[in-house]
Amino acid sequence: MDDTESKPPSFFERLISRITGDAPENAEDVAQTLREAHENQIFDADTLQLLENSLDFADLEVRDAMITRSQMDVIKADEPLERIMPYIVDTAHSRFPVIGEDKDQILGILHAKDLLKYWNRPDQFQLEQVLRAPVFVPEGKSLNSLLKEFREQRNHMAIVVDEFGGISGLVTFEDIIEQIIGDIEDEFDEDDSADNIFAVSAERFRVNAITEIADINAFFGTQYSDEEVDTIGGLVIQEFGHLPVRGEKITIGKLNFTVARADARRLHTLMVTPNNDENQAD
Repeated sequence: MDDTESKPPSFFERLISRITGDAPENAEDVAQTLREAHENQIFDADTLQLLENSLDFADLEVRDAMITRSQMDVIKADEPLERIMPYIVDTAHSRFPVIGEDKDQILGILHAKDLLKYWNRPDQFQLEQVLRAPVFVPEGKSLNSLLKEFREQRNHMAIVVDEFGGISGLVTFEDIIEQIIGDIEDEFDEDDSADNIFAVSAERFRVNAITEIADINAFFGTQYSDEEVDTIGGLVIQEFGHLPVRGEKITIGKLNFTVARADARRLHTLMVTPNNDENQAD
């Protein structure tokens, strides 16, 4: 066989060939041609973003998509069912790492659906009987390779380890797909078209980070300034001085804020309670 025989054209090469009639020489040529095609209104901005994300995906590693150790929602092996159930409802995940003494001791993966049969039989619940074996992957593993393994093994979560064998985070099938198509909203995610301020209890509110400061002031009777930022998420980030992660807390004037949902790019949801210290000012 002739070693000089060319490989079949890739998807992007076929796409660019249809657009320009020329095959690209490198990835940057592909990206530039895609941008020119968008400027010529061959496809819209969303399609351009999807194509650019797909082009970048080949260079991404697990560390680029993983949920960090500090953001991992876990269940302790000695927790009783009556404490596990509310935690699952509150966090709204379908899978949880189960740990021993700390997050470096991963005992298995709990699927929320496996608890349904114990709903009315808590006395029969034994956590170790429903645990599934964890899958461990290194931080430097390519996302492309992990995605292929997830599909072949029908797996949806892997525990990420660093070069020393310590737990550095976790990665899910959804985390990988979001690197290509952007954030995936499911039935448990807050709908931006719904009320931005939702009362969980008399003194606890779930607030979308995109809620305008004017709406926050009108609802809570606060007087936050909107001269530098427009949304409550922007104000919280400004006060933190960094993009906070899930669980971080801060008090701003009359309100206490806890980060309920965030990713590596933006803040999504806050839990808000009144600050009962009347000496605090906005």
